[in-house]
Amino acid sequence: MLSLPVRLVTFALCLTLLAAAQSEATLPTKERISRIRDLSKSDAAVIPTLAHYLDDPKRDIRLEAVKAIVKIGGEPSLAPLAKATHDSDPEVQIRATDGLVNYYLPGYIAKGGLTGSLTKGFRHAKGFFSSRNDQVVPPDVQIREDVAQALADEVSSATDSDAKANASRAAGILRARLAVPALIGTLHAKDSQVIFESLVALQKIKDPAGGLGATSAAHDLDERVQITALQTIGMLRSVSSAPDVRSVLAGARNNKIRRAALDALSMLGIPSDRITFLQYSRDRDPELRASALTGLGRIREPEDYSILEQAYNESDADWRVHMAAAFALVNEGKVDTTEFSPLPYLVENLDNQSRSSVGSAYLAELARKEDVRKALVPLIAHATKDQKLAICSVLAQSQSEDVIPVLNTLAKDPDADVAIAASKAIRTAQSRKPS
Repeated sequence: MLSLPVRLVTFALCLTLLAAAQSEATLPTKERISRIRDLSKSDAAVIPTLAHYLDDPKRDIRLEAVKAIVKIGGEPSLAPLAKATHDSDPEVQIRATDGLVNYYLPGYIAKGGLTGSLTKGFRHAKGFFSSRNDQVVPPDVQIREDVAQALADEVSSATDSDAKANASRAAGILRARLAVPALIGTLHAKDSQVIFESLVALQKIKDPAGGLGATSAAHDLDERVQITALQTIGMLRSVSSAPDVRSVLAGARNNKIRRAALDALSMLGIPSDRITFLQYSRDRDPELRASALTGLGRIREPEDYSILEQAYNESDADWRVHMAAAFALVNEGKVDTTEFSPLPYLVENLDNQSRSSVGSAYLAELARKEDVRKALVPLIAHATKDQKLAICSVLAQSQSEDVIPVLNTLAKDPDADVAIAASKAIRTAQSRKPS
């Protein structure tokens, strides 16, 4: 903590700078920008002075002030940046939004923010929004309410489509739950990019309301939007959206949409869709067949056990079919850990780079069951490094207190990467505990 004399000097400096800023309105714009840039070389003590420039009528002054505040960063930058998201200029909004994300996700601006595509006020946003962003802050990171509200307001009121899409992306990265109503509201917009970014954000925030909100977009004419909407419905388990998903599946104009629709139905796991799953359980398309098998596994009809077992043991089947059948069998209750059993098979595939994400997702869902967690724990003793890293994440998502002792043991693993992953998983698991 700074000593009293130092704090007094800093306070006096701020007052002096603020007074200077207030008296310089008549100076040329270039000179004022030069002063702002000089201030940007200082520390957070000058942020109140820089914040004063955010009310300036000249766009270039406000833009330079936002740049300076973002450059200095730190918690004192959050309030003025949240204010700047309401600016009338799209670039000011975009830079302020990226600055907020950069505080919670250091390096965002340099490695992935839209700010990096801005050069002298000219925007190259089209290429930036062409790829999906999967970044998200850890579950134990809580963002300030004023930041979440600022993003929600920007999603609702930004008139520029790039600024709106960027705000939607930011809301997802920061898991801004307050922005959910605004994100749902954008799903009726005409801009496909805004709709797409809002759907991805809803997937990251994981509010069940987002699944129902995505129903209308499941009929969108833009293929990427339609597929992402179907994914959102499935991920957020929006059972009320099932009739629309069935309609899309029946009228799918290509296999990509058909796969997304069947996968969404599979995630919902509604018993009345069993006939559909049975029809696709022998399909030649491995992705359609895998979705059908996981759907049967979630329904848990004992009569289907032989179908799942046959698919699991089928020698020439695609790996996606084998993994889907393994998931379904474990979900049906087959949790033994003998050689060639489905649970060890899923763990083994965590070592395979092309399959690990699928295996992790299956195990994360299965690990919510107590019998699966109990069966999984003994396998950790013989697990490889990559398997342990994935299992840390799987256990963290289980929302159960009984994983804490297991993670505590992994936090003492000789491999530093595993120990760090386990420690992070403990924080995540504890943050998910009901309050």
